[in-house]
Amino acid sequence: MSSGSRSGEFCPRCGDEIERAPEVDLPGGPRDPDAVLCDGCYFESFDLVDAPDRIEIRVCSQCGALHRGNRWVDVGARDYTEVAVEETAERLSVHVDADEVEWGVDPEQVDQNTIRMHCLFGGRVRETPISEEVTVPVYIARQTCDRCGRIAGDYYASIIQVRGTDREPTPEENDRAVEIAESYIADREATGDRNAFITETTRTDDGVDMKISTNQMGQGIAKRIVAELGGSVSEAPTLVTEDGDGNEVYRVTFTARLPPYTPGDVIDLDDDGGPVLVRSAHGNLKGTRLATGERYEASFEEGIDPEARKLGERADGEETTVVTVEDERAVQVLDPETFEAKTIPRPSYMDPDADTVRVFKHRNGLHVLPDPDDDE
Repeated sequence: MSSGSRSGEFCPRCGDEIERAPEVDLPGGPRDPDAVLCDGCYFESFDLVDAPDRIEIRVCSQCGALHRGNRWVDVGARDYTEVAVEETAERLSVHVDADEVEWGVDPEQVDQNTIRMHCLFGGRVRETPISEEVTVPVYIARQTCDRCGRIAGDYYASIIQVRGTDREPTPEENDRAVEIAESYIADREATGDRNAFITETTRTDDGVDMKISTNQMGQGIAKRIVAELGGSVSEAPTLVTEDGDGNEVYRVTFTARLPPYTPGDVIDLDDDGGPVLVRSAHGNLKGTRLATGERYEASFEEGIDPEARKLGERADGEETTVVTVEDERAVQVLDPETFEAKTIPRPSYMDPDADTVRVFKHRNGLHVLPDPDDDE
């Protein structure tokens, strides 16, 4: 008997004397019936690795999502080899008695939908080095996830309409509204929200329409649009169906109504203060008086839509020559059309040493425009 043996200890399977002390079960713990076997009998039926006969991975052929448990999960993968390795690692189990376990995997791409995972394991059991190789076929089942199915079926719960007040939104406003919507949806997708998507974006003569997956997201996007571009949001619910519990289901149209004036517009308020260059349409309309350079802000009651008439836009301005600065309130410039010298109001933002200025001409006269850098 070796020095590690116990007198009177025999293997219950083969009857040979055990040349090692068997594992002792902890009091109250589960008893391992194989612990009393000799090494020969123990390893005779020992499996280092428990592996499934095959693994099937369900993936969405449209967006690449992976089906795990009872839901689809975005993994952002198009090459599913790494996914197959991860799934294989999760479904293989190593014997609890193994120590110092190491393993490696060699994927073999059989065809577009089949990967053989050649897995080699090594470890120590009862102080004995042991290794085992298993091959697990992984099948890629390409399907359509719930989200892509809804998009393909033109599913949506809300509509966002971007419209102007007494005008059509500019192409830049329409583009920015779409960018805001896409950014909002991307933020929600980044949190794992698979209910976030834009089904369709349509540009019309009146503005832009977007079909959104949920009412909550439609409202959130509409609010973001007016927070940046100005205006207000109105809601119009429409009953479309009832759910399985008899609850009414509504589709809501959110109209983001943009202000009548945009930054860069020149308007006449008919208040003897002269034209105003619009700087902002958030909250209350704000701008700059072209005659004096003073700041203008509409009253709370007027908001973004004071009674006014649009005269043109900053882009309509033309550069002309300064003839002379007469005093702190008047300057003489050349009319850019007739080249006549005309005395016009000198606003506070005008540089008295300037040789040229940009002027805005309308039916009531000429006004000096501020430099774009002077806008707040």
